[in-house]
Formats: sequence, structure tokens, C-alpha cells
Amino acid sequence: MENKFYHSVYLKADRCKGCIHCLKRCPTNAIRVRNGKAHIIKEFCIDCAECNQHCPYHAKRSHRDEWKNIDKEKYKVALVDPSIYGQFNHLHDLNVVLYGFKAMGFDDVFDIAYAYEYWMECARVYIEEHKEKYPIINSTCPAVVRLIRVRFPELLDHLIPFVPPIEIAARAALAQTMEQTGYKEEEIEIVYITPCPAQAAYIKSPIGIEKTHITSVLAMKDIYKQLVRCMEENPNPKEKLIRAGRSGVGVGTTCAEARGIGIRNYVAVDGIENVIKTLEEIEDDRLPDDLIFAELKNCSAGCMGGVLNVENPYIARAKVKQLDRYIPVTKKSPREYFEKLCNIQIEWENTPEFEPVFELGQSMQESIDNMSKVETLLKTLPGMDCGSCGAPTCRALAEDIVRGFEGSKKENCIYLLRGFYSKMQKEEEHKDDN
Repeated sequence: MENKFYHSVYLKADRCKGCIHCLKRCPTNAIRVRNGKAHIIKEFCIDCAECNQHCPYHAKRSHRDEWKNIDKEKYKVALVDPSIYGQFNHLHDLNVVLYGFKAMGFDDVFDIAYAYEYWMECARVYIEEHKEKYPIINSTCPAVVRLIRVRFPELLDHLIPFVPPIEIAARAALAQTMEQTGYKEEEIEIVYITPCPAQAAYIKSPIGIEKTHITSVLAMKDIYKQLVRCMEENPNPKEKLIRAGRSGVGVGTTCAEARGIGIRNYVAVDGIENVIKTLEEIEDDRLPDDLIFAELKNCSAGCMGGVLNVENPYIARAKVKQLDRYIPVTKKSPREYFEKLCNIQIEWENTPEFEPVFELGQSMQESIDNMSKVETLLKTLPGMDCGSCGAPTCRALAEDIVRGFEGSKKENCIYLLRGFYSKMQKEEEHKDDN
């Protein structure tokens, strides 16, 4: 059973100062400040990591595994995200990175970029066959899919109904390892090297399937120094491990999916606030009629901007683009490998459903009644949206009060308190005069 409300991002309370940086940056109003500490409303959170990125005290963290805790007795395969290739200087041979993982202690590696090439080839066919769903939206970013599920239910049918490339890679790596080594599935550890918390959350709450084949997840930033040391010690890799070509390697950057699919009329958007604006425009039918594809990525500069990476996202993007001169275009279709040799089924097993987490009642009538209460409350609030009450906006405070959230009350508003104080002061002065 899918845990709909699992999220990777969490608060390290001892570091939190109760400021409102995270409160104002959260795109789904999932954060409140109560009793001097931030609190995350798990149902609202989409693991976009905006709070991680903007907390000046580093109080927002994300759950992931540690290399020291990975089961050393199992056969370990590293799934290497394409964004990783932008984290290193003067990189000419991607095999140096992949072999670095083997030198670090992994038994094998699998480049997710190759799975992206397969995903994009299948997506090209799907897009051509489903003109009635234009614009079609990519389903590769878990944070975007989660956002659509909670805020844009009418657009769920526009998503490409394919499991993400990280899952394709996991299944292929598992099948390949079992075939080549004779190990059983329970003897194999599939470890995803992730750039962001949203991808880490996928492991606990997979999209379109009941269970993922990924067993552990490591953050790139946690193993970076160790990996660099292993790369420096092995500058001439003994094996050719990279399978992907130029389109797969560059897929961590903005526009790469659209280019890899071969779409001309597309929009490519990065950064969660820009994604929300674009989804609103799609929902309201305000984009060009001939738009075919919308490539939406939660992080700025694409997956290069994941908070679990180490390099500046725009520098990382430039580094990956410079790799084009060293990487050939894949000429052979990856479909035979993934479908015939690995028996991959790319379609969702079940369709992600709308999650009405923002509704104000259990029924339509209750929601209407509560909305009326919210509007009445709003008339008594100043409309400043300052966040000082512990909610991001006056409307959010009013909704919290109606929902009965603990600690939510009108008196949290400092402007109302200022008015009460001024009124009391005038009354006292009036008494003195008399």
C-alpha cells in the first residue's frame, strides 16, 4: 500500500530559530512556525526542497541512507544519476566516474542516463499516439507529479504514464545482475545515488507502482569526497561502463528531455515556482494551441540543481553541455536491451490519483460551509501576508483556524494584537483623564 504522505524532508529542531524563511518559500504552504519552531504539514509537502535550499540555519534535512550502513554482504549495484557528471572538473571520460564507484566498493554500476534514452524513445511514440492529451507532461520528476496530484488533478491525465528512468534502471540492473552472477534478488542491493530529496522520497512512495526495486539511496554530497579520491586513484578505468550517449548524459539539464524525445513545440521549465505558473497556464488553457510537450523540473537548472548535489547548478549544467564534444550520439535503439534482455514493462501498474489534501471538509457541503467561514475570518484579518502569525498568508491562517489546527487562532496576528493593545491603551488614557 502506497504511503501517500511520506516525505524525505524533515526538520532538525535544535537548529531551527523560528524564522520564516522556509515559511515564505514553500510553494504548497506546508510549513508553519509554532512555539518558535518550524513544523512541516506532511500531507502538503511535495519534497521540492525549497526549504532546504533557503534555510539559513541548515535546519531542514532529508532522509537518506549512509554508505557505512549499506549491507556489505550483498552484491551492491550503484545507480548513477546523469546529474552527477556535472559535479567534476575537467571530465573527459565518464567511465572515470563510473569506475570510481567500483573502486569505492560497489560491485557494479548502472548509468541511469541509458534508461532515460529508453524512456525518451518510448515517450516519443506515446506522444505521437495521444494527440488528444496535448500538452503532454513528463512524469520523471516526483516533486512535479506530487504537485499535480495535490493541486492540479485535471492535469493527471496529461502525464506520461511511464515509470521513471530510475526505476527502469533499477529493474534492468537487477535483471542483469541476477543473470550474470546467479545471485537471488534478496542478495542484491540496488543503491540509487540521488541529487534531490524528491527522488529519495520515491523509494518510500513510488509513482505508478506498488514497490520499487531500489533498496537504498545515497546523497551525492555525502559520498562526493570519497568518490573523488577513488577517481583520482584510478584515472585510467579498466572497464568501459558507460552505455548512454549524448542525449541520455545531458538529461539532467533543462530542455534535454524535449530534445531527446525530438519534440519541436514544447516548453521546458525549471524551478518549482515557475512550474506552478506553467501548470496554472496549462489548466487555464493560456498556452499556445500547438504546444505538444511540457518538460517540467522541480529544481532550478534541472536535476543539476538538486540540493543533494555539490556543484553550483549552472556551472554543473555548463560542464555537462561541454561533454557533448566527447560523447557520441547513441545509434542503436536501447529498446532491445531493456525489453528483450531485461523484460522491462515501462507502463504504470496503477494510475496516481488526486489527493484532496487541501480540501476544507470531508464532503462538498462541509467544504462549502468551511470556505464561507474562511472568507468571514479573512475580513477580520489585515491581508498583509507577513508570516509573523506562523502561517504563510492570512488565508492560510484562516484555513488553519477553520481546520482546527493546534495553536491556530486570530490572536497570532501581530497586527490584530497591535490594534488590541492600542485600543486598551486609549481606554486606560481615557480612564486617567476622567
